[in-house]
Amino acid sequence: MPEVTAPGPEQPTLAGLSEVGGASGARRRRARARDAEVEPAAELPVARVAVELSPPHLDRPFEYLVPAAMAATARPGVRVKVRFGGQDVDGYLLERVAEAEHDGALLPLRRVVSAEPVLSPAVARLARAVADHYAGTLADVLRLAVPPRHARTEAAVPVPGPTDETAAGVEPRSADDLPPADDLAPGTVHGSAWLPYRGGPAFLAHLAAGGAPRAAWCALPGPPGARWPDAVAQAVAACLLGGRGAVLVLPDARDVDRACTALADAGVPEWTEGGPRGSYVRLTADDGPSRRYRAFLAALRGDARVVVGTRAAAFAPVADLGLAVCWDDGDDLHAEPRAPYPHVREVLSLRAELEGCALLLAAHARSVEVQALAASGWVREVGADRAEVRRLAPRVRALTTAELASEGAAASARLPGAAWRTIRDRLADGPVLVQVPRAGYLPAVACARCRAVARCTTCHGPLQLPGGDATAQCGWCGRLATRWRCEECGHGSFRSVAVGSDRTAEELGRAFTGVTVRSSGARSGTGVLATVPDRPALVVATVGAEPVAAAGYAAAVLLDAAVTTGSTALRATEEALRRWLAAAALVRPGPDGGVVLLVGDGAERPTQALVRWDPVGLAARELAERQEVRLPPAVRVAELTGTREVVAGVLARVQLPPGADVLGPVPLPERRAPASGAGKGSGGAAGGVQETLDPPVRTLVRVPTSEGRRLARSLAASLAVRSAHREGGSLRVRLDPGEML
Repeated sequence: MPEVTAPGPEQPTLAGLSEVGGASGARRRRARARDAEVEPAAELPVARVAVELSPPHLDRPFEYLVPAAMAATARPGVRVKVRFGGQDVDGYLLERVAEAEHDGALLPLRRVVSAEPVLSPAVARLARAVADHYAGTLADVLRLAVPPRHARTEAAVPVPGPTDETAAGVEPRSADDLPPADDLAPGTVHGSAWLPYRGGPAFLAHLAAGGAPRAAWCALPGPPGARWPDAVAQAVAACLLGGRGAVLVLPDARDVDRACTALADAGVPEWTEGGPRGSYVRLTADDGPSRRYRAFLAALRGDARVVVGTRAAAFAPVADLGLAVCWDDGDDLHAEPRAPYPHVREVLSLRAELEGCALLLAAHARSVEVQALAASGWVREVGADRAEVRRLAPRVRALTTAELASEGAAASARLPGAAWRTIRDRLADGPVLVQVPRAGYLPAVACARCRAVARCTTCHGPLQLPGGDATAQCGWCGRLATRWRCEECGHGSFRSVAVGSDRTAEELGRAFTGVTVRSSGARSGTGVLATVPDRPALVVATVGAEPVAAAGYAAAVLLDAAVTTGSTALRATEEALRRWLAAAALVRPGPDGGVVLLVGDGAERPTQALVRWDPVGLAARELAERQEVRLPPAVRVAELTGTREVVAGVLARVQLPPGADVLGPVPLPERRAPASGAGKGSGGAAGGVQETLDPPVRTLVRVPTSEGRRLARSLAASLAVRSAHREGGSLRVRLDPGEML
């Protein structure tokens, strides 16, 4: 689109500021004289713009004059250039009004970057709500919500006019674009993936009728056509039947692929130019800027009514949104690593409230946060009774040392005899999955004589072996330990402390000669596999990299249970069960011979929850204990990390609500890192550690959940004062941190 420009003054006019004195007054008079040369728009001449500036004290709309030359293109939602602080900056036009709140002269818009209204009113409201919820700024959230402009892609399809309601996507689809009604009516389709669950058919019927139910669903394994992607696709199809759109947010690209395949099987095709509007688009960063922006525009213009993607898809501009789905909210990929650090679960919950759409929080496991929502009644349970669990879930057995006591010393083996026999027997029926919690070959080694942990002589980092014939190297600085000697006893050889997936695959290949061994993991030679054939094979995968077998695995062996549950993190228990259930759900049902073996002395709670296949029971118990000791999600927590003086200064301005308490400040653990310029043989007591005179500290502010919004507002106000005063030092503020311990 051609860019429309207009002359304007160089100095912006800010609300609340006045200039006095000779030179300042002259500059103000010249600015007003220049403004007089710009003819304002005849209607709604004032534009309120969200300027893309991160300082918290600038987190508010600014008013600009709309020139008559831009009256047609300066629509709400378009990208604009404005003059701010003596330079051109980007922004979004939020709205146009007839009168300005500012008493002085207004600067005109510099230009309209594109006539495409990329920021819809619903997404703008959501972005503001997310920023307020996390004590962040609107500019930071908009960077997450709206992808960067791709001009060539945008110009490929003409921009719909402001009165073209059909192109804007506000009308429901025609009946010709919808899947057959028989494929969507849960009461008449005996193979529906929702039939085994209490409340499942009612949830679909409510969606098809235009309702907005909110559900928490623990998915069970099932045969092809009745797994979680198929159930989600049927929910989307029911929503489309009611003439509304849907957003599906999943942790990674492999889950996106599975969901897209299920949507196609449910009669929802992938979007193509000129195709039916009842279609879906992918919205992931891995697809590249052009393809991603094309999918964004298809949803924005109403050409596609379903968006399937990863984290940023939670902000997708779907017109008339009827359903928002978050799959596996416990996965840490749903937590945004950039400020203000929003979580997909919270973003979609806010969106469900703002837009009145249905919400589905689904997973094989159950996070404590979702359990808290279910306990409060904000979402309803959708689950299966015990008879359905026994029919669909594989048989689970925990091989602890107590269980294997009759095998004597062999009970402590990493792969005990019972697991070896199960693998041998089940390989005749199909592939067998082996889940390993550690990647690599030998990720940790120790002295073979005294068993002291082997560390780098330069940075004191842990040594590891990347391969059977490789030289040990540091896991921090990467230096090779060619002449390593133990600092305790002087010995020069290693023994394994931890075994990774590559070494496990090597050992299984020797134990089962003639059997194909496949590795799946980010650090393996073949990368992460999406699928494996339904042929006898051993599939060794790290956590989260388990490929899918079309007919299900004949068995699964979950190794090193003690390693998975050995963390002291707050979420260690629920995270262990989430990882195990994700792998166990890929196994065939128990009546079909599917079996899962958990090997090792893991923690009792997640082990028993896996054996009983009871994620809701574990989440309920975890929630009850956190309520007793006031830990999230029973309370709202803000984490302030930075230098001691800065953290204290910000907290001094925060008005703490009743029931609040402050924990800390506590010094953060020192992170060892190689000093710059440190070479071979560099000495010193610090061992190459960079020391600081003002080490960072962490302070936690804990308030009741009912006071969470008040805390966020007070923190945002304190950060705005810090920004306006240009206070020095480093600081990071994070609400609802993923980890506290």
